[in-house]
This record gives sequence, structure tokens and C-alpha cells, in this order.
Amino acid sequence: MNTPADIARYKENQKTAYLAVELERVLAEEQEIAELAQDPDMGTLAREDLARIAEQRDALIAQMNAILEQDRAEEEFPNELIMEIRAGAGGEEAALFSEELAHMYGAYADAHGWTTKTLSESKTDLGGYKEVIIEMHGRDAYRIMRFETGVHRVQRIPATEKSGRVHTSTASVAVFPIRKKPKIEVSPADIEMELSRSGGAGGQNVNKVETAVRLIHRPTGLDARSTSERSQAQNRLHAMALLMAKLERLHEEQEEAKNAAERKDKIGSGDRSEKIRTYNVLQDRVTDHRIKESWHNLPAIMTGGIDAILQALEGASQTGGFSEEPDVDE
Repeated sequence: MNTPADIARYKENQKTAYLAVELERVLAEEQEIAELAQDPDMGTLAREDLARIAEQRDALIAQMNAILEQDRAEEEFPNELIMEIRAGAGGEEAALFSEELAHMYGAYADAHGWTTKTLSESKTDLGGYKEVIIEMHGRDAYRIMRFETGVHRVQRIPATEKSGRVHTSTASVAVFPIRKKPKIEVSPADIEMELSRSGGAGGQNVNKVETAVRLIHRPTGLDARSTSERSQAQNRLHAMALLMAKLERLHEEQEEAKNAAERKDKIGSGDRSEKIRTYNVLQDRVTDHRIKESWHNLPAIMTGGIDAILQALEGASQTGGFSEEPDVDE
């Protein structure tokens, strides 16, 4: 029950190391008292001490196991993520939709006390996002937001549409967990770094110094960019976190592809070609095609009121209530 291997495992974690030392002391004391219990004159008193020591031992083990389980849960569903939103089909309208999605997620994060930071953005002339990369940090952030990966589409009459024709535009969302301990190893020799001047607001220093960082993983071609910080070093850290998250996602998808039969209970593959949700403005309705459920009051949803949607997805993930193939048309 309390083997050297168990104690070594507890000592490996900084949060349980000091408790493991205390456990060793308690176990040594328990052994000494167990020997005294063999003495007829000390037996009764020793047995009472043994019961007390056993309670201490079990309490320490339970406490350490709880800490390790919490760490395991945080590693699987970390409190930090990076969200990448890109305009898809639909030109300027798709870019405007991307901006609305970014505001929707930002408002949700604010309402739940999370912190957000825009790492990189590329805007169109009308102010929409060609691409935006956002860092989020908050309790259970990745567990809550992990099912947002996929293609979102909006059906509405654009303000610039004179004939009243309904347009369908899309935006892709990718959610990457930022783990404290990366699951894969990457050789520094495989990473190429490009520097450029950060654009947008931030003062003259930002525009004169090459602080924006783009990292490219040569073997896969995956890249990551950060422009949010005035410091090149800080942008490099943000970009590396995103690049590692992308590489981990690629690794996971490759592993899942080897075991495709085991993916029936998951929400698709996370591939951006899958249309997961439609925002129909004329019908004031949002439909998630994976669970074939709809919600109304689109204005409230687009200002961060997505709790019901996220809760429904979490519930479906636990009961296996997902469609194997998301719908592509309504």
C-alpha cells in the first residue's frame, strides 16, 4: 500500500513532497509501535497508538492523492488556453463575423472573471478580423471552451446588401490548451524565428523596434505569431506557447487518426472543415449541429450569453450525445 515507489511518486511533486516526508516519519513510527505491541505489558497502549498513527497515515495518503488528482485534472484541462479565430468564406462579412465571435468570447470571459490578452490581430478596412489570436486564463477555461473548435457560420442580410439577399459567411475557431508540461519534445534546431515591427497602437517604440515574433516549425510548417508585447522576449514566449499547443494538437489528431473507431463519442475531429454551429440572424436562432439543439435571443448570445450552449455541450460530452458528423446545411 505504501511502497517506496508510492513515496517516490509523492516526492516528485512539489505540492506533496513535504507530506511524503511526513508520511515516512509516520510509517517509521508505526513500525516501532507495532513492535512494541508484541510486548504483553505494552500491548494495550501500543494498539491505541497504532490506531492513532493509522489515522494520520491514511489522512496523509488521502491528502496527497487528492493533490495529485487535481494536478492530473488541471493537466488534462488547464486553466489557460489560446483561441485562434480566422475569417473564412464571405470576405468582409466573414471578417466582421470573426470580430463578433471574438467579442462574444471576450464578453463571456469577462463575465466569469477570466483574463484575456490579444496576442496578434489582423484587421480589414472595415474593422473586421482576418485573424485574431487571444489568450485566456481562468478556472476551467479549457474544459469549458474546448468544444468551440470548428467552423462557425452566420446567415444574415449584410448592411451593405441592397437587394435584401441572405448571405452565409464562416469563421473558423481553434482552441488550444496551454499545458505546464508539454506532452511532446521539440528540437530548437527545428524552429525558425522571424522578427518584424509590431503594428497598431502602442507608441513609437513599438513601430521602430522589431518586437513582433513569428516562429515556424520547419518539419510541419506550423507557425505562431505574437505582437502584443513591447518586449521581443515576451512575444517569443507567447509565440512558443502557441506553437507548442499547435504541435500538441497535431500530434493528438495524428494519434486519433490511428484509432478512428474510438472517436464515436467525441465531437468530430476538431477539423475546421466541419461546420459545428449556425447563427441565423433572421430567425434569431443559434443551432449547434453536433447535438442538434437550438437557442434563441441571438443579441444576448453574441454579447457573451453562451452559458446554456457550453453547458449543453459539456453534458452531451458526458452522455455521448453527439452526432458523428456535424450538419453542413440546415
